[in-house]
Amino acid sequence: MVTARVILVSMIASAALLRGAEDLGEMWGTAADEAKYYPITSIPIPPTVPMRPGGLEFLPDGRLAVGTRRGDIYFVKGALDSPPQPQFHLFASGQDEIFSLAWRDGAMLATTWGEVTRIADTDGDEVADRYDTLTSNWGYAEGHEFAFASKPDAEGNLWVSLGLSGSYESHNLFRGWAVKVTPAGKMIPVCSGLRSPGGTGANAQGVMFSTESQGPWNGCCSLKHLQEGAFLGHPASYNWYAFVPGMKEPVKPNSDSRMAVEKRRVKELVPPAVCFPYIKMGRNISGFRLAQTGGKFGPFDGQLFLGDYSLSIIVRATTEQVNGVWQGACYPFREGLATGIMNVEFSPRGQLIAGGFTTSRQWPVRGTEPFALQRLDWTGLTPFEVKEINIRKDGFLITFTKPVDTVIAARPENYALTTYTHIYHAAYGSPEVDHTTPRILSATPAADGLSVRLRLDQITGDHIHDFDFGKIISQQKEPLLHRKAYYTVNEIPKP
Repeated sequence: MVTARVILVSMIASAALLRGAEDLGEMWGTAADEAKYYPITSIPIPPTVPMRPGGLEFLPDGRLAVGTRRGDIYFVKGALDSPPQPQFHLFASGQDEIFSLAWRDGAMLATTWGEVTRIADTDGDEVADRYDTLTSNWGYAEGHEFAFASKPDAEGNLWVSLGLSGSYESHNLFRGWAVKVTPAGKMIPVCSGLRSPGGTGANAQGVMFSTESQGPWNGCCSLKHLQEGAFLGHPASYNWYAFVPGMKEPVKPNSDSRMAVEKRRVKELVPPAVCFPYIKMGRNISGFRLAQTGGKFGPFDGQLFLGDYSLSIIVRATTEQVNGVWQGACYPFREGLATGIMNVEFSPRGQLIAGGFTTSRQWPVRGTEPFALQRLDWTGLTPFEVKEINIRKDGFLITFTKPVDTVIAARPENYALTTYTHIYHAAYGSPEVDHTTPRILSATPAADGLSVRLRLDQITGDHIHDFDFGKIISQQKEPLLHRKAYYTVNEIPKP
């Protein structure tokens, strides 16, 4: 007799095969120009090192620590040199799928499928000899149930985002939840509604977010605010509310609806802070880090840099809080990385390390290498870019990295803007729907040319605002390195 479970597994496998055959879309076509500002350097990996990079961290002495898919932790000396002359030292082994690392109080915190482990070298020989489970108070049984942790927050807590079972259901405790792990090892459930997270971390204000992949109840990849007591969109994890004293199960969302409608019905529903339009800006958004380099990585301090597994790219994102709700924008940054990007990490010198691999799990990857560690260095040249977009009550403030040609920037017809949203439903992904075309009433450059105030006839709530700045040039007549940017409007500032 064919059970419902067998049918479901078959459906998931068929869907994976179909997605694996999908075209990954056209590249931005900007790699050659990007290299003038942020060249990519590969860090050689010896054939004797079974490296599938997942978690990344820097030790106090400047060495790079890499946690791998097979459960090893390597310390790498020389990765930041030019050219890199890496020396790989095996520090620990015996774990499984290490996608998050954090160094705290002289030991490594490794987050794997089923636990957070404190790993220490107690005799000073550079080899781990003590493994202590901080917590394993969530369920784990199968290969989609990933776990991604933050760096320690101001109180020393790790925030861990837990993927669903089979990416569709929640068969094991707290799958689809974000939890907080205290320094003493207490696990605290934070919020439900995740599907298949790919990374967890803080923005410039220290607020925690998780990346989310496109799929059921998720029209595209996104960045989600891990708000305590919130529901983040996928209802499969409702069955664990009974294990959280004081937290009430929300009303279930209706399928084939819109986020704007359901967030009024389901008061706990927190919409994605930043949406990454599918294929244009991400297919499997993964690990991310906040740039705090003191300008060593260019003009983007205070912004998030995020990898994408399938497209082998790195994108930027900015966040702001409006009417108590987080929202923001995403921007192209760097394409042409060698493999599927699982994680990124900033070095003490202000370089960005990217690591990842490909798999045989029918997840397509644009990069052709089976695994890679790569480094992005800033050359010191500032690209002409859209630095940031911020919402205003009647439009947007567009900030640039260099002064614009104010004559061209003052013409409203030199800007193109459309908006759209997604169907909020249990089906896989969503087309872009409910398009609008706001009219730009005025464009007012600042006196220094570094920003332009756009006033619109309407801002469409709960829509992605898709900007094309291709006609804007700098005072030196440079075109923008990337002409596109995308702002997610959850709230409109009150007059």
